[in-house]
Parts: sequence; structure tokens; C-alpha cells
Amino acid sequence: MTATTPEQSPHIKIWWEDLEIGQVRDLGSISPTREQIIAFASQFDPQPFHLSEEGGKASVFGALSASGWHTCAMAMRLMVTNFLCETSSLGSPGLESLKWTKPVYPGDVLRLQHTITEKRPMSKRPDVGLVRTVWEMFNQHGDKVLHMEGYGMFRRRLPNVSAGA
Repeated sequence: MTATTPEQSPHIKIWWEDLEIGQVRDLGSISPTREQIIAFASQFDPQPFHLSEEGGKASVFGALSASGWHTCAMAMRLMVTNFLCETSSLGSPGLESLKWTKPVYPGDVLRLQHTITEKRPMSKRPDVGLVRTVWEMFNQHGDKVLHMEGYGMFRRRLPNVSAGA
């Protein structure tokens, strides 16, 4: 892979070097509709409590609720739209932790918060830095509905400069 310089990537506003431990970003909000919840579940997680009000009422959730995977997908949408599209993101090697802490219901207003907890250059790829983050999604009542921890890879602006975290 050939290194990309800032001059070759004018759309990139945030590089690995710009990401600081302790930075917290509010990445906006999203509100799933009944129709969206059912459509997602129909295709990817067809459990009764994600497909109908009746199925939801008969479950521990007490009402139609979004799939946890749908909640993750909504978080990802907010992350891409309000952050990653302006960065030198190169994807993710994976998650360390994923928890769905409260159900998500139609009409909930979900807000995503992103916190950087660690960063370091990749030892085998001097043009790439690794960033550990916590993603937390809250509903309109301030209840946490999603907690994820994982890593993202970002291209470095200055790959030949030694960098501390």
C-alpha cells in the first residue's frame, strides 16, 4: 500500500495524530421507527419481539424492540456520518466488548458518544495508528442502551515521525 499524504487527501480533516486520549465526541442522534425496526429484524434478526407488537408484549421487553444488531448499525451510521467520513479511517480490527444494556423501542431518540481511551502507532505498519475507543449510546431518558469498546485504524499524517500516545 502506498502512503497517502495530506496533500493527496484534501477531504481528510482528522488524522491519527489529531486524535487525543480523553477526547469525547457527541456524534448526533437517530430515532428508529416501528417500520425500520421490523424491516431490519425481518432481514437480519427475525425474532418475534423484533417483528411485531404482539411478539414484543409476550417477551421480557414488553413491547416491540429493536434488535441489538440494529442498534449497532444505527451507532455505526452516526459514527460514519458525523466523524469517520472526515478522518483517515482504515477500518477496524475488531471489538473487545459489546453490551446491549437497555432495549430500544420505536421512537426512542438515541444519542451516540465516542471517547478515545488509548492510541499507539502500529508496530508493523508505520503509516497506521491504532485508536481504542468506547462508544456509548443513550436514549432520550439518559439511559445507556449500548456500550462498545474496540479499536480503529487511522492513517498517519507523518508516518516517519516517532509518536507518543
